[in-house]
Amino acid sequence: MSLAKIDLHSHFVPGFYRDALREAGHENPDGMPAIPQWSEQAHLDFHSKLNVTKSILSITSPGTHLKPGDDQEARDLTRRVNKYAADLKKKRPDQFGFFASLPLPDVEGSLAEIAYAADELNADGFTLMTNHHGYYPGDKRFDPVFDELNKRKAIVFIHPTTPCSVGHHPNSCRHAAPLEKTYPRPMFEFFFDTARAYINLFLSGTVSRCPDITFVICHAGGVLPPLITRFASAPQLLKLPGMDLNVTPAYVKERLNSDQFFFDTAGWVFPDQIKGLLAYLNEKKKGERMVYGSDFPWTPFGGVEALSKDHDKYLSDFFPGEEEKVMSGNAKRLLEWKGKQK
Repeated sequence: MSLAKIDLHSHFVPGFYRDALREAGHENPDGMPAIPQWSEQAHLDFHSKLNVTKSILSITSPGTHLKPGDDQEARDLTRRVNKYAADLKKKRPDQFGFFASLPLPDVEGSLAEIAYAADELNADGFTLMTNHHGYYPGDKRFDPVFDELNKRKAIVFIHPTTPCSVGHHPNSCRHAAPLEKTYPRPMFEFFFDTARAYINLFLSGTVSRCPDITFVICHAGGVLPPLITRFASAPQLLKLPGMDLNVTPAYVKERLNSDQFFFDTAGWVFPDQIKGLLAYLNEKKKGERMVYGSDFPWTPFGGVEALSKDHDKYLSDFFPGEEEKVMSGNAKRLLEWKGKQK
């Protein structure tokens, strides 16, 4: 039997959200074959089969702002999924928590939802996408949202989505994934968009301006790690307006090794991808930065089961003596510490 796990990268798909996806033209979100089946009981069955004690649920890509320009529909859907998740947490607090969705790029609606989700629904944190209709998290229009999240010392879980570029019309967005018609975007495009989002957060100054936000980076950082020296050298080299001059390779590495950042293990992290991330983590404390993630149910149970076996098989090779921290200890510490900050 493997060590007990707390799953910080776990999703839910209530029926009304499935309907909203279809109505908005997302029958195959991000090029996936279908919207997965999900139920509370199916999630609990997943727990029992893979020794997961608790899942922190979140809505994944494409999020809750499904129609560009329709802020009211996004606000309504966001509120509905957050209340649904809050009810699950209230009914089964030992099995479920949740990261509340926000209706970005609607800033006003997002500020209202932060207050409601934190103060009324007892959310454990917040989930954003790597871009919202083409606007990336470090965009200045989102400063009020990140300032509020910083004020609340929030956990921010940023999930990858399809790369997107803003067209000439303010409400338009063109998919920017060049192979999107051939391969589902989660295969690899998601990992590039993760890098785009965090490079933007660092260079825009959002990371240094918001030290009390704790970021959970999906999929062991995607393709971000090998790009650190390149993007973090740019501010001092180019000194362009809008770039945070605090950002250097040393600064980025220091931040990634602090409690401002955690990395989840969802996906095919072991045994190869993890090596790229470990080159940037403190050798003596590398296990303190990692949390378990399954990506269930968008990764079907069979896939999650196989990945869990690899996770258990290789964990001791890369994190000897820190297995319990990665499986559950770090997540427990993070959630308990953040809970005390509210």
